[in-house]
Amino acid sequence: MTARQPDAPRGAAIHGTSARRLDLDEYFARQRAGRAELPDPEPVLRNLTHCVIEVLAGARDLEQLARWVTDDVYRNLSKRVVLAARARRVKGLVPQRPAFTVGRVHLAEPADGIVEAVVMVHQRARSRAVAIRLEGLDQRWRASVISVL
Repeated sequence: MTARQPDAPRGAAIHGTSARRLDLDEYFARQRAGRAELPDPEPVLRNLTHCVIEVLAGARDLEQLARWVTDDVYRNLSKRVVLAARARRVKGLVPQRPAFTVGRVHLAEPADGIVEAVVMVHQRARSRAVAIRLEGLDQRWRASVISVL
């Protein structure tokens, strides 16, 4: 039987098993990346905007974006995809690739490794804005917020 430290949680041995587990959890968790470690965010913003518009139109599968967005963004987009598909079904429309161009990208960097941007999307009948927050995680950009206005 191994001795426990007085402050250690029940089942934690003196050998530091729980401390080692904490270190491993931190080691394998997502690691923040600074701006110097990350590529130019503009191409990522343009491509992500393009893909999000196609996903909402039903022309692209949402799972293709999974590695570029956080779990919360994926869940929110998933809800919007279901609602958009339902609206198309009610109107008797079939999913088709939308005709649009990605316009100007307005971006700001409020902190190191974080980019907040608004990307303009122009369609024949209207223009839209897509707000995206990118965070540097594991030496790549990952969207933590996407809002199609």
